[in-house]
Amino acid sequence: QVQLVESGGGLVQPGGSQRLSCAASGRPFSINTMAWYRQAPGKQRELAAQITSYGTKTYADSVKDRFTISRDNAKNTVYLQMNSLKPEDTAVYYCYAQVLSANYWGQGTQVTVSS
Repeated sequence: QVQLVESGGGLVQPGGSQRLSCAASGRPFSINTMAWYRQAPGKQRELAAQITSYGTKTYADSVKDRFTISRDNAKNTVYLQMNSLKPEDTAVYYCYAQVLSANYWGQGTQVTVSS
């Protein structure tokens, strides 16, 4: 019914930048909240950034002032601009969307920060 497709993952050097994209497709719908979660090796999945339909943004303390979440409602797409990347940011990043109280998850995209 609803698919979330992430793109933009890969290898980046410390201090570099990367932009993740997540496009929601399927039958016409209205998305409430969209978010990016991440899971580092040996750690629990955590919320990195979230944006509501009104544009209200929240960030984890670990990414605040370095990451920026945004959305294009016409395209049902959410973005995560990641700057000043650190090795600690290495994780699988998952796109999340809430539609009519239902939860949808993307497949995840690997981001590796290493020299």
